[in-house]
Amino acid sequence: MENEQFIGLRIEHVPQTLREIAIERLRAAIMSGQLPSGYRLVERTLVDQLGVSRSVVREAIRYLEAEGLVEIMPRSGPVVATLDRDTARQIYDIRLRLESAAAADCARFLDDRSRAALSGALKNLEEAFSSTDPQVLYDATTRFYEVIFTSAGHHIAWEIVQRLNGRISRLRALTLASKERHVSGHARMQRIAEAILSRQPETAAQAVRDHLTEAAMIAGRLLDASETSAPKKGKSGR
Repeated sequence: MENEQFIGLRIEHVPQTLREIAIERLRAAIMSGQLPSGYRLVERTLVDQLGVSRSVVREAIRYLEAEGLVEIMPRSGPVVATLDRDTARQIYDIRLRLESAAAADCARFLDDRSRAALSGALKNLEEAFSSTDPQVLYDATTRFYEVIFTSAGHHIAWEIVQRLNGRISRLRALTLASKERHVSGHARMQRIAEAILSRQPETAAQAVRDHLTEAAMIAGRLLDASETSAPKKGKSGR
């Protein structure tokens, strides 16, 4: 009884560290195109812009390098990783193979627990599509696919996809903003979920293929246009 006075005091969410905030800000700037491919990430400039220490900036850059959003160039140092048509093609090819197989097996082995998890992830995704914060949508989409992979028992495949997640989210940001889609991204993923929940493996796999084939074509055209219009000299954070 004497402990009742402390009810409601538990901290449910640990406050973000400066490093986590810096990572989020830089990741968002890269995904939105504010920091384009090849942009040189100068520590001194980022320290001033973010208002954090050099050590925090270095940690954030290392983290984003592991996500594939930043690459270290021999003479230039850290730069925003290049996102070109060939890179996009490879990423979509990997996704198509892994995600179609995962969706099919998820439908085959669907149990009550997986059904509830997928239904919940789909509901969160529907809400995320109406959010004004792009990160909410990226997180909800990642969770949606995580449920599919883990329910299918494709844990190693999910580890591979997670390593590509930064670049996948960057491509997602590119294609979601496009008006070229014949079917919305939300409708595409709803079709995937409905096929799985109906226990239709081949239909689920085909829904994934339809979704990613269209997204890959849109990304390819947008990246080609971006490369054509880009200035020959790369930008720098200096």
